[in-house]
Amino acid sequence: MAYMSEEGYKKLVAELQYLESVRRPEIVQQIADARDKGDLTENAEYDAAKEAQGILEAKIANLKALIIDAKLIDESMIDTSTVQILTTVKLRNLKNQSVVAYSIVPENEADLKSGKISSNTPIAKGLLGHKVGDTVEIAIPSGKISFEILDITL
Repeated sequence: MAYMSEEGYKKLVAELQYLESVRRPEIVQQIADARDKGDLTENAEYDAAKEAQGILEAKIANLKALIIDAKLIDESMIDTSTVQILTTVKLRNLKNQSVVAYSIVPENEADLKSGKISSNTPIAKGLLGHKVGDTVEIAIPSGKISFEILDITL
């Protein structure tokens, strides 16, 4: 089972529709064009198109499996008294006093540039279940880091 937000679910469905309705016909056309060029035993275009088709079909199958196994998280049921998946947590790094905010999201929705970190990261795991005012020491690959939780929102 893969937990995800409604936004993440919609993105997966849109990507699947694009792959099936746009990319699949493009690759089928590439294979047909390569086949029209004659001898398939020495046709690099044909081999490349068939390989692209295999990769595409694997990606489509993977997306379908993710969509089937999806468990949508109801954002209206999220309690912001503690850090949970789909909450945004504002933190103060106690070493350098810098303030940062992260949204804790399911793994397939993580995007560090947008401030969205996977719930499977060491920082997210260390924050889950804590409340505003808590000081949390988290082990990361480069050592330990201490944060104070300043705010929790949706």
